[in-house]
Amino acid sequence: MDEKYREQAIIIRQEEIADDIYSIWLHTDRIASAAKAGQFINLYCNDGSRILPRPISICEIDREDQAIRLVYRAAGKGTIEFSSMHTGGILRVIGPLGNGFPQKAKKALIIGGGIGIPPMLQLAKELDCEKQIVLGFREEAFLLEEFEALGKIHVATEEGDFGVRGNVLDAIRANRLEAEIIYACGPAPMLRALKEYAAEQKIECWISMEERMACGIGACLACVCKSTHKDTHSNVNNKRVCAEGPVFRAEEVEF
Repeated sequence: MDEKYREQAIIIRQEEIADDIYSIWLHTDRIASAAKAGQFINLYCNDGSRILPRPISICEIDREDQAIRLVYRAAGKGTIEFSSMHTGGILRVIGPLGNGFPQKAKKALIIGGGIGIPPMLQLAKELDCEKQIVLGFREEAFLLEEFEALGKIHVATEEGDFGVRGNVLDAIRANRLEAEIIYACGPAPMLRALKEYAAEQKIECWISMEERMACGIGACLACVCKSTHKDTHSNVNNKRVCAEGPVFRAEEVEF
């Protein structure tokens, strides 16, 4: 089992990069060295009334400077607390958690939807293969410049304000994109559609699932998803997204 570290992370900088979307860089002692693309961390509030940690995917890893970048939406009391913090602030962190993406030398489609876009950035940086990037936004876009530096990007927006009108599958079809492997993170309807598309096209597909988590370390079973195989932990057809995931081979899970 990979090592998990409890640390007091120091905020290097934080900024709002879109409406209620924040980017925060944290200096860590060991997490950055151990982290892999697709993993996440548990971030604890300093307000003692909020006991449970907030799981947030790792967006970028700077191993040389021992830092990780998180991009998150300020949507509840915990993440709103994080968004109010400034350089030099300290946050308790556990990580890295979960399983990351397997990296294969195949022609790849890297697909992110909504707040599932940030964890795809580090993967796009690390993949050493022919790759194209498909990003789906509801409204305002973010991280476009970072992705543009890593490969050809194709954008879908719900109202067609820019890019293809529709969802990521519409963008794939409109641009006639082909691949040998798909990597994706986003809301369940998007992942379900991509699983079906990959099966039809006989494309290997890996998905990172978004689920509400409580402990983040596999103990509480709050984040189980349906699976095609029995889980060795519970002996039922469930997978713990925080422990066996958040990345799964698409055919491993049911929606």
